Amino acid sequence: MIETSTHPLDHLVLPTRSLEIARLRLSSLGFVVAPTGIHPFGTENACVFFTDGTYLEPLAVGDEKTADRAIGEGNVFVARDRLYRSRLGDEGFSAVVFGTADADADQARYVEAGLSAGNMLSFSRAFTDTTGKSDTASFKLAFVADSKATDSFLFACQRINAPKIDRTALQAHANGVTGIIEIVAVSDRPSSQARLLSTAAGQDANDGDKVRLPNATLTVLTPDAFASRFGASAGSPSDLRFAAIIFAVRSIAAATRLLAANAIEHDMSGDEIVVPPAPGQGAAFIFREIP
Repeated sequence: MIETSTHPLDHLVLPTRSLEIARLRLSSLGFVVAPTGIHPFGTENACVFFTDGTYLEPLAVGDEKTADRAIGEGNVFVARDRLYRSRLGDEGFSAVVFGTADADADQARYVEAGLSAGNMLSFSRAFTDTTGKSDTASFKLAFVADSKATDSFLFACQRINAPKIDRTALQAHANGVTGIIEIVAVSDRPSSQARLLSTAAGQDANDGDKVRLPNATLTVLTPDAFASRFGASAGSPSDLRFAAIIFAVRSIAAATRLLAANAIEHDMSGDEIVVPPAPGQGAAFIFREIP
C-alpha cells in the first residue's frame, strides 16, 4: 500500500454553458469573478478565489474542435467534462479537486486501487489579475473515478508553478464569503462511495457519510436526507452527484440583504441561507455565518 496523507480541498469544477452567464450570476450573488482563463485543450474558466486558498472554477467549452482533439488524445479532464454535459446538461457541479504535493504518487495510488480514471495531465496557462498583471500557472493532475458513478469525478491537482500575483482584490467578495467549509454530494447508496472518496482524498476508507479534509468536509447524503436538510430537491437519482456548496460568510444578515437587493431567490434553513441552482450557478449555494 502506498502511504499518503489526507489532501486539502483545492477547488470545485462547475460546468456552465457560457462564462458570460456564469459571470453575471456569480456577480449578482456578491462574488468577484476573475478574468477569463484559457486552457490549451479547448476549455476556459472564470474563477472565484477565496482567502482560505480554495476556489470555484466555472468551466465552459470555448473551442469545440480543440476539445474534440484533446479527447481523442486521451485528455481525461475534457473527456469527463463532455461525459458530464452529455448526461446532465451544460450547467452543474462535476468535480471536486484536492491539493497535492505529488500528483505522480496519487496516480500510483489510484491505479493500485483500481480507481484511476486515465492518464495524468500536465499543462500551463496564462493567469491575469484584476490590474492586468499576468503570470503563468502550471499544473499536474491525476484523476480518480468509479466506473459506476458517471455523474462525477475527482482529481488531485499539483500546482507546479503558482502565479506570483496579488489576489487580494479577487478575494474581497461583497457577500462576505471567506471560503468553502463543506461540499455535499447525493447518492442512492452513500456507503458505497466511501472507498472512492477516501481514496481520492488520500485517507483510509471509512464507512461514514463524511470525509474530513484538513480545510473542509465532504458529505454524502441520500436524496431524502438532502431534501430534509436543505429544503430543496436533490434532483434525479445518481450513484454520486455533487449537489451543494456551503460557504463561510462573515454575516448572514449582510449576505441576506445583498441577495434581496439583487432579487436573488433564497430561503432560510435554520441558520443557513440556501440559494437554489440557476444558470451559471450549477449547484445549490448555502451561506453559513462563521464568527
